[in-house]
Amino acid sequence: MMKIAVLVSGNGSNFQALIDANLSGQIVGLICNKASAYALQRAKQHNIPTCVIEHQNFPTRELFDAAMHQQLLDWDVDLVVLAGFMRILSAHFVNQWQGRMLNLHPSLLPAYKGVHTHQRVLHTGDRLHGCTVHFVTAELDAGLAIAQGVLEVNCKDTPTTLQNRVHELEHLVYPEVVEWLCTKKLQYVDANTLNFRNKPLTKPIRFCQ
Repeated sequence: MMKIAVLVSGNGSNFQALIDANLSGQIVGLICNKASAYALQRAKQHNIPTCVIEHQNFPTRELFDAAMHQQLLDWDVDLVVLAGFMRILSAHFVNQWQGRMLNLHPSLLPAYKGVHTHQRVLHTGDRLHGCTVHFVTAELDAGLAIAQGVLEVNCKDTPTTLQNRVHELEHLVYPEVVEWLCTKKLQYVDANTLNFRNKPLTKPIRFCQ
């Protein structure tokens, strides 16, 4: 059974979606960089071990990442899932978990890397928006994309309504991708190649709202 650790900074709604999905793998721990994050309460309610590692207690990013890396090793983790973890990770940390770490970004990558994606989509007038699950690389939001949730932007949308609608898609798409990895339907081959059901995955699988 695949052992999964989730990294969170805040509310943890995607963490909850992973719990509710009854994955084939086991969530063996939650790492959080904020002691006040509600995600810690979610973990407690489901008897999931937690570890608070506050970034401000470390003089460098590398030392903070090293502390997280050691905790992941202590839990014997197979897969790291970033679920609203609001820290940029060092290249060394990312490389240690290459092919074993996922992120969820609130845009249809490669469009709108970085932050404030909902505002930027409305500003440019894009018709489609959504979220992307991808493997993490040292380059921000640039890893191999696996799946995307897609919705149509309407004329009444605001940044807040778009955020809420995208969250709904995230809660659908993220657990599905994690389950593919748990059941080996999806396999990471190398930095440029993914196999889905024993065939090359040439473009992200799309879930449309």
